[in-house]
Amino acid sequence: MSYYRRRRSAGGTFFFTVVTWQRRHWLCEEITRTVLRESIEKVREKSPFEIDGWVLLPEHLHCLWTLPFEDDKYSTRWKEIKTRLTRDKRMRIVLPWLGEERDPSRQRKREASVWQRRFWEHEIRDEEDFENHLAYIHFNPVKHGLCSAPSEWPYSSYHRYEKIGLEELARMAARLKNCYDLD
Repeated sequence: MSYYRRRRSAGGTFFFTVVTWQRRHWLCEEITRTVLRESIEKVREKSPFEIDGWVLLPEHLHCLWTLPFEDDKYSTRWKEIKTRLTRDKRMRIVLPWLGEERDPSRQRKREASVWQRRFWEHEIRDEEDFENHLAYIHFNPVKHGLCSAPSEWPYSSYHRYEKIGLEELARMAARLKNCYDLD
């Protein structure tokens, strides 16, 4: 088994990508959104963190978190969020295969076939890095062909930023759109 070393920086801001097992499409289901929101709220009660940006797509999610000063335990938070969602009885409606399609390795480790084992993280270095990742988050549904503008995708923090009048988001999205050459 390979040992993966994660960068630990207390009080940092991090960009995450979390993916469903076999990229199955279930994250945008109403029950999933409810259970995921409740799971995150429970974890935040015990281990606070700020959610600076978020997008939920059918088979993966991206987000930006800022941890409290002197705290670097984002892996523990993700483990608890994933576990809470997986064990919630309401998820059996969305995930009827739960427990049926596990490979021998997952069976030995008592893991469900819900999430990919790991997640991808990147520590945000500065304001420009933050803005680029926030634009990436909000433009991601467009990149995947799920909508034609970030404002059309309902499962995104774009709307929160739009409400408080940050027109900079439009400029960031335009910069990112040029990067993908999507005209």
